[in-house]
Amino acid sequence: MKQFIAFVIKEAKHILRDKRTMLILFGMPVVMMLLFGFAITTDVKNVRTVVVTSEMSPRTQQAVERLAQSEYFIITQTVNTPREAEQLIRSQKADMALVFTQNRGMQMMVDGSDPNMAQQWTTYARQIIFNSQPSILNSKLLYNPQMRSAYNFVPAIMGMLLMLICAMMTSISIVREKEKGTMEVLLVSPVRPLMVIVAKAVPYLVLAFGILITILLMARFVLGVPVAGSLFWILAVSTLYILLALSLGLFISNVAQTQLVALLMSAMVLLMPVVMLSGMLFPVETMPQVLQWLAAVVPPRYYIEAMRKLMIMGVGIREVAHEVSVMAVMTVMLLAIALKKFNVRLE
Repeated sequence: MKQFIAFVIKEAKHILRDKRTMLILFGMPVVMMLLFGFAITTDVKNVRTVVVTSEMSPRTQQAVERLAQSEYFIITQTVNTPREAEQLIRSQKADMALVFTQNRGMQMMVDGSDPNMAQQWTTYARQIIFNSQPSILNSKLLYNPQMRSAYNFVPAIMGMLLMLICAMMTSISIVREKEKGTMEVLLVSPVRPLMVIVAKAVPYLVLAFGILITILLMARFVLGVPVAGSLFWILAVSTLYILLALSLGLFISNVAQTQLVALLMSAMVLLMPVVMLSGMLFPVETMPQVLQWLAAVVPPRYYIEAMRKLMIMGVGIREVAHEVSVMAVMTVMLLAIALKKFNVRLE
């Protein structure tokens, strides 16, 4: 046991001595949280809005005033005809226009060059206007009443960072020993080969928890994202996910022979699938069927879904049993394959 602890301490010292690694491990989460929280955001703000005043009633005037008083829309000017409003949108002087017809109906003209933002502008405007007229429609937004994008991005960032850092750093660490020729020296030491691999993974497990706690603290106190569910289950599910990421890193280290190959494999296997197929940016349900099949084997997808339910919705562990089960099966399979390949290589 003392020898195992000595190996863990050796690996931890190696990580701590590398300032660039420490900067990546703890600088990346902070930078990404700030970027996605404040800079890269899909929140609706300062939408330039034109109002067509040819047909206005006290009721519609009240709706326009309510829209102007919100933090999302700015009434830039008023025009007399829909044609004038369309020309302002065409010349990029306005983002949307409200046209009230004689029968007190309402038409929205929206710049659809960015369809996602156009959909959000329309949704926000309908929410504000119709809530000022309860007889027409009254809706209630659950879990994210302010419709802030940080609620969506924080679980996604957790899934991406924990997977990339744990899997990538673990694989590179083991491959580095192979590349330098020191892995053979470690394997002939009194410590069992499996313990050598576990000892190299333990420091990254501890660092992953440090990163997880950093993200949760920033989410709560910097971005104002609530942690509605049980903190115990959030940490428990995250622990399983970290073990899954470490298992994937061990698997990559068995296949790659150089650090460059390990880095490229991690980027191809992890980075693009995590960003594109995990539901981080685009809902999986809206993807073509082939991509939905590919997304089914992307581990971060299940962790992100589980964290959104636990953190934002505040559900219990039963509601995320499917996601937890899939991650557990993936962990066992990856770990079994990686250890088998490792033993075959030793023989």
